[in-house]
Amino acid sequence: MGNGIFCFTADFTGLQTFFNDYCAAEDAFPLCTMAEWGWHSYPQTGDESLLRLMPYDTFGRTVYYATDDKGQEELFKRIRVNAHKFHLGMIGFELSDKKLTMENCVPVSQTLSLWEGVLFSEFTIDAHTVKTETFVHPTEDTLYVHAESPLLTEKALRVTLVFPYGSHKKTGADFSATHLHETNVCVSKDGFIYIERKLDDTVYTVAVGGSGFTVLLNDRQHTLQLIPQKECIDFSVSFEPVKIPSFLNAGIALGKPQNKGEDSFDEAKTKCLSFWENYWSSCGFIDFSGSSDSRAFELERRIILSQYLTAIQSRGKLPPAETGHTCNSWYGKFHLEMHFWHHAHLPLWGRTEDLLKTLEYYKKILAAARDIASSQGYSGARWPKMCDPSGHNTPSSVAVLLIWQQPHPIMLAELCWRAKKSNDFLRAYRDVVIETAEFMKSFIHYDESRYVLGPPYIPAQERHDPKIVLNAAFELEYFRWGFRMADEWLNRLGEQSRYEKIAENLSLPAVKDGVYLAHENCPDTFSKLPFYTDHPSMLGMYGVLNSDKTDCRLMSATLDRVLSVWDKKTFYGWDFPMLAMTACRLGRYKDAIDLLLMESPKNTWLENGHNKMTGDDALPLYLPGNGGLLLAAAMIAAGYGEKRGSSFPDGFAVKTEGILPYI
Repeated sequence: MGNGIFCFTADFTGLQTFFNDYCAAEDAFPLCTMAEWGWHSYPQTGDESLLRLMPYDTFGRTVYYATDDKGQEELFKRIRVNAHKFHLGMIGFELSDKKLTMENCVPVSQTLSLWEGVLFSEFTIDAHTVKTETFVHPTEDTLYVHAESPLLTEKALRVTLVFPYGSHKKTGADFSATHLHETNVCVSKDGFIYIERKLDDTVYTVAVGGSGFTVLLNDRQHTLQLIPQKECIDFSVSFEPVKIPSFLNAGIALGKPQNKGEDSFDEAKTKCLSFWENYWSSCGFIDFSGSSDSRAFELERRIILSQYLTAIQSRGKLPPAETGHTCNSWYGKFHLEMHFWHHAHLPLWGRTEDLLKTLEYYKKILAAARDIASSQGYSGARWPKMCDPSGHNTPSSVAVLLIWQQPHPIMLAELCWRAKKSNDFLRAYRDVVIETAEFMKSFIHYDESRYVLGPPYIPAQERHDPKIVLNAAFELEYFRWGFRMADEWLNRLGEQSRYEKIAENLSLPAVKDGVYLAHENCPDTFSKLPFYTDHPSMLGMYGVLNSDKTDCRLMSATLDRVLSVWDKKTFYGWDFPMLAMTACRLGRYKDAIDLLLMESPKNTWLENGHNKMTGDDALPLYLPGNGGLLLAAAMIAAGYGEKRGSSFPDGFAVKTEGILPYI
């Protein structure tokens, strides 16, 4: 359950009763309580300015990147893991007289009502029934729970809140470091229990309210228990930031003053139901009823659940992490190259306002992006890849060398503008668009009769030596598209074009044996490892993009070659939508659906709608897969470019409402 900036992940009890069991299980799916503002940093033991950078040659000029940890392992690691998201507090059931285990607790049923945003759970403890209703307030970082059971009347069952120290690991929690944080509790006259939490430079408050219970502060550190007084209890747990590490400040007000759960359970539930009814009633929709293809129901299921997961995970002021607010992936930091796959679908589904909130982030970190560019001798703004709210790049052997996130702000701004055309919006994002284009202009190199892209950089397919990458197909066409779109923005504002000559004189994607290569210096794209693994990103130039430099015959042959030789186990969740979008532009509509629903380890879709990266323990869920599915589905359903209407093949009876076409 969640509201877009705050999430609570429950087990079959409707709470987080079996946190340890879930974390210890194979393919662990952590039970976390996380918020967009919930950042923590370990005390830094070294001077970050002493981090040694590696030199790379770019056409006779040296540029430096934080890619090598040799001889500075501890400093490198500390900078990587700070800051990280953390678990705000575990909430679960306990028995008063013995340990509650999976053996004496049996699931009966659990239903998540998507229309209401409420989780209904029923289970038994030693044959005694327990029922819970759990939901998150739509505008506050507050969890509401209703619980009923004969065990509550007997005070045999109680609710426990346990607060951990922050951790960069997947769970975001360290329950063993009790001496490193503080939990201060006071009972207020208004009936609420107020808790102040201090973890190094992070401070937040917790307010517990409700009825039908008393509060016990026992001998266990960082623990609070709710002792029931009757068979039914209602309680709320509200979280609010007070202070986050100062270096994260990018002028973004994360979190906001709240009512601390002052709504009663029924009042909050009414607001929750109203929010979700409006959410589902106001967005675009694709109706597959009447389809004869048996896969239509599964596709519809994935689409609807992806809309729900986007709503609870990805509606804040920051681009989402790849696992959202469910657990930590890469320490909870977000990856700006994934922002496209998280959010590009939103304007197409009538949710432009949700994208605009995160698009604002680029304006907030524009100064930091300029600093990154100028520190490397480039003009304009170079957007980071893996970062926290500050916008500072995280050292990495790969991340700092990626460039395919650079045109993303132009793309996302253009999608917003097409949905809600406004001159005020053009002016508001002019600097973001043009500063992005200025960096791209300074990054490319004029080589005799053409502009070339790189080296050094690593393309979206992270299998290549950055020192020799030249004219990676997708990046090349994305830069070309970005230059043209920057000129389009200038023209709309009555200004002169700047980038037309560059766009027209960029190199063409490399071709060998009738197919497109990963990049110009990779003739063995389809014949040697590791080049036919990971993302086949050359396909994105005619799918994600509508490159007019694409030869459709060559692109169709490239798609066939990828499907023939590529190691499909190494595809990630967004690769399947990308492949489907390419097939769609090629007019291969049946193939588009086959690719979108391809049986593959990393195209696994759980019952709750999460795109699980099977085989990758760090990613029990992968939201770029959900966002990519929604983007591809909108494109196939509503059209793209000059084409309008459905491209679904025979067997799919499709009706759409409120879906916009893609570029």
